[in-house]
Amino acid sequence: MKTIASLGDLRGKTVMLRSDLNVPLDGTTITDDGRVVASVPTINLLRKAGARVVVMAHLGRPDGTPNPKYSLAPAAARLAELLGAPVTLADDLVGASAKATVAALKDGDVAMLENVRFDARETSKVDAEREALAAELAALGDVFVSDGFGVVHRKQASVYDLAKLLPAAAGLLVEKEVISLEKAVKDPERPYVVVLGGSKVSDKLGVIANLIEKADALLIGGGMAFTFLAAKGYGVGDSLLEADQIDTVKGYLKTAAAKGVDILLPTDVVIADKFAADAATQVVAADAIPDGWRGLDIGPDTAKAFAARILSAKTVVWNGPPGVSEFPAFAAGTRAVAQAMIDSSAFTVVGGGDSAAAVRLLGFDESKFSHISTGGGASLELLEGKVLPGLAVLEG
Repeated sequence: MKTIASLGDLRGKTVMLRSDLNVPLDGTTITDDGRVVASVPTINLLRKAGARVVVMAHLGRPDGTPNPKYSLAPAAARLAELLGAPVTLADDLVGASAKATVAALKDGDVAMLENVRFDARETSKVDAEREALAAELAALGDVFVSDGFGVVHRKQASVYDLAKLLPAAAGLLVEKEVISLEKAVKDPERPYVVVLGGSKVSDKLGVIANLIEKADALLIGGGMAFTFLAAKGYGVGDSLLEADQIDTVKGYLKTAAAKGVDILLPTDVVIADKFAADAATQVVAADAIPDGWRGLDIGPDTAKAFAARILSAKTVVWNGPPGVSEFPAFAAGTRAVAQAMIDSSAFTVVGGGDSAAAVRLLGFDESKFSHISTGGGASLELLEGKVLPGLAVLEG
């Protein structure tokens, strides 16, 4: 994979930089700026090299139509604060404002184009439509740097097609993501433990199938655990259940047993009478969930068992909270997993998305983990062993 060093002298050159600034908003207030923070090292490197930096990013799902709700203005403002330098936001992506904004840049300056997904061609399934937008973006710059790890699994105009039109390289963030995740997936130091949570088994079918071939133990929590429990014949009350995946899960359990891979499921569960922060709660055995109640977190015994397995590992990958961690009453399992990873001597990777958000929400020191990914979907696909188009296009 080509890196920024391969691009040579960047002084005076306009760098089209694809970042991932898809941050959660409460109105116009950013509630988690992790992705903006993660974009800063590459931008500072380019500025120091004398480049003129043009940031491209998306926010939300505006469905190919300009929508003020999804403007990148909050991200531009926060980025300017972090850089300690102005970030001029164009009013459009490839129109008159974008052209004028880019033309006004001086060496070391930073500008941002408006949401790339305001143009339907960005995510088009028609190659020619994406290529046409990429050509307009390429006309604005001299080189392309891909630093939005959260989108490298997408074949989109500003991620894939643009990289074929300009000299292209991976930014520092993408480079770090790939090195860290491949270290955990391709040649992990053992014991290799994977913690999987989140709501649905169906979201992680490929990951589970791939990791059964590689991991020493899979620790299953979150909503997806109840499909596993149902596959063992347990009643799960009103817990989240994908009945159509029960046979698939039975197959996973059988394969894991044949390969000597441990699958740890909850032995106790924190249940609630409704999905709400103020729900009535109790802890019950995993095979004793009453009707009308739903599991919203792993129980204390399970949390201890998960922590013990994490502490004995040399490599730990975590993707998906084991409970509804945004509700304090159901955050203990997530807290236990995160704390065990911090306390361990293992190489620890938090696989982006909800897990990374939970780490920040619960106030953990991010520097205590070996790597926290910025891309939930992209990290999942790397864990599946898939080829990511936005990375493949950067190969030398």
